[in-house]
Amino acid sequence: MFHAPNALQRAKVSPATGESEPRHPAPTATGEAPAPVANEPARSAPAKKRDAHFDNAKYLAIVLVAVAHSWVPVMEGSRAARALYMVTYTFHMPAFILISGYFSRSFDLSPAKVKRLVTGVAVPYVVFETAYSLFRRYANDQPDAPISLLEPWYLTWFLAALFIWRLTTPVWRSLRHPLAVSLVIAVLASLAPSIGDDLDLPRVLQFLPFFVLGLQLKPEHFELVRRREARLAALPLFAVALVFAYWAAPRMQLGWFLRDSSAQDMGAPWWSGAVMTLAMFGCATLLTAAFLALVPRRHMWFTVLGAGTICGYLLHGFFVKGVGYAGVFDDHPGLVSPTGLVIVTVVASAGVTLLCTPPVRRVLRCVTEPDMNWAFRKESAKL
Repeated sequence: MFHAPNALQRAKVSPATGESEPRHPAPTATGEAPAPVANEPARSAPAKKRDAHFDNAKYLAIVLVAVAHSWVPVMEGSRAARALYMVTYTFHMPAFILISGYFSRSFDLSPAKVKRLVTGVAVPYVVFETAYSLFRRYANDQPDAPISLLEPWYLTWFLAALFIWRLTTPVWRSLRHPLAVSLVIAVLASLAPSIGDDLDLPRVLQFLPFFVLGLQLKPEHFELVRRREARLAALPLFAVALVFAYWAAPRMQLGWFLRDSSAQDMGAPWWSGAVMTLAMFGCATLLTAAFLALVPRRHMWFTVLGAGTICGYLLHGFFVKGVGYAGVFDDHPGLVSPTGLVIVTVVASAGVTLLCTPPVRRVLRCVTEPDMNWAFRKESAKL
C-alpha cells in the first residue's frame, strides 16, 4: 500500500511499501554465491540503491490519499468535485498496495522477515489504532468510543491488511494462478454481508488482488509503463476517466470505491458485487499504470520524501479529523466551493509533505521502525 542515506548504513524499507530485496554477493557461474577469501577482512555490503521512480510514486500516491480525505467535507453539492474524488479513489490506494506487493516478493517466514513484519507493521498498528481511538474519544467528545484492536478505525485498516497480506505471501507465491484466486476471493467478499467488520475484512479481501498483482510483477513490467508510448496514452486515459466519472457522479455510490461494504449493504443486487469488483479492478489497474507512467523517473526534490510516506499516511488523519471535530467547515461555509476545494487541496498537500520529511520520520522511528531486539530470540535479533 518506506533507508539508509548512504552506502555505509543498512538499507531499510518502510513497512508501508514492503520488503527490500535481499542483498547477496554476485553469484558465480555455478549459481552459488562466492565464498569469502581466507584472511580477508570482512567488508560491509553496499546498500541497495533506491529507485527514484518508486519513491516518487509513493510520495505522490500518499499526497493523493491525504487530498482525497480532505475533499470529503467540501465536495458536497459539487458534481465536478465528486468526479475528481471518484477518479482519485479508483487508483490511489490500489497503486500504493500494488507497490507494497511488489516489494513484498521476497517475504518468507524466516526469523528476520517475521521480526520486520512484527516491528514494522503489527507494532505501528497497535500504537496508532490505540492513538486514533483515544483521539476520537477525547477530541470529538465521545467518551464511550471503543478502543478495539479488532476494529480498525479510519486509516489503520491498511496496516491490518498489510499484515494479513504479507503473512500470506508464501501462499500466493506457490499458487499456479494466484491473481485469479484473489479475484474470486474479492468477488465473494463483495457479495457476503455476513463477513463482519473484524480487522475490516471486507476491505482487506476486496483490495487483495492489487497486492497479489504486485507480487507477480517483475522489473520489466514497470519498464513498460516507463516507455514514451505509455506516457502519451496516460493523459487521454485520465481525461476519459474524468468525463465518465462526471457522468457517473450522481448515479454511483461511493461505497464501490471504498470497498468496505458488500453489494447488499449498499442496497444493490447481490450479482452487482461481482460485476463491480471486476470492473473496478480493471479500471484501477489501467489508471494505476497511467499514474506510474506519469510519475517522474529521475530524482526530484520530493524523492527523499518517498521514504517517509508511512509517517505521512498515519499522521495526516489526525489533522483531517481534527479539522472536522473543530467545526472549521461549519464555521467557514465558503470552503464548500470551487475556491475552497483548491485551498483545501493546497493545504492538505503541503501538510502531508511536511509529515513525510526526514525529521518527522526520525521522531516516529521508535513506533514505525522500532528495533525491539529484546522481544526476539537472539538469532532473529542478529539477523
